[in-house]
Amino acid sequence: MAININIEKPDPQGLDRVKAKDRPFSKQNYYMMGGCLALIVIGFILMSGGGSTEENGFNPEIFSTRRIVVGPLLSFLGFLLMAFAIVYSPSKRKAAKVTAKGETLETDEEIDYNNN
Repeated sequence: MAININIEKPDPQGLDRVKAKDRPFSKQNYYMMGGCLALIVIGFILMSGGGSTEENGFNPEIFSTRRIVVGPLLSFLGFLLMAFAIVYSPSKRKAAKVTAKGETLETDEEIDYNNN
């Protein structure tokens, strides 16, 4: 039993593939957001740690520089840069045509260097 599928017919539900220029984020945005997420996770890992082994004991390790300075700083930078990664919009440069004499003429066509 064969299934007859017409590939040329557009999607009846209107879910055609969105072109790269119409997407809200570019590939560069996703890489930046992934790096920021990794920075946030690393900061939280640096802030974590074990407590005291004794029931009523005090462990001075909870006041280490790694836990109260480095970890929160990395997490804060991750959250701050995440906002930048979401708002960032890659720029598009205008195309330039070179004439036979070597002169450069600007055109209205845009070249998107970020979407391959």
